[in-house]
Amino acid sequence: MEAKPEITIDDFAKLDLRVGKIVAAEAVEGSDKLIKETVDFGELGERTILSGIRKSYEPEDLVGKHLMFIVNLPPRAMMGIESEGMLVAASDEEGRAVLYEFDKEVPAGTSLK
Repeated sequence: MEAKPEITIDDFAKLDLRVGKIVAAEAVEGSDKLIKETVDFGELGERTILSGIRKSYEPEDLVGKHLMFIVNLPPRAMMGIESEGMLVAASDEEGRAVLYEFDKEVPAGTSLK
């Protein structure tokens, strides 16, 4: 994959990256890719996030995980459900999603710096 154009630190600072704790997750009916997660962001409250990781993860395996999300994207409707953020993930050599997990417990809603 080709590198994306260089950005400034001001561009990066616009991202609101937060730790979210997945409190519920379910497959989205009619989609073979999407999982609907209910995510606790502490003081920001709970949000619904849709993630295209179903081929790599079972919804029930996500519950309780503290993962990284972008929370200041405009809401986006997919499959008739509004997603209020984005899960941050990588892809392995076979195209499967790989999630970033913290090596210590971090409270939900913690801002990443």
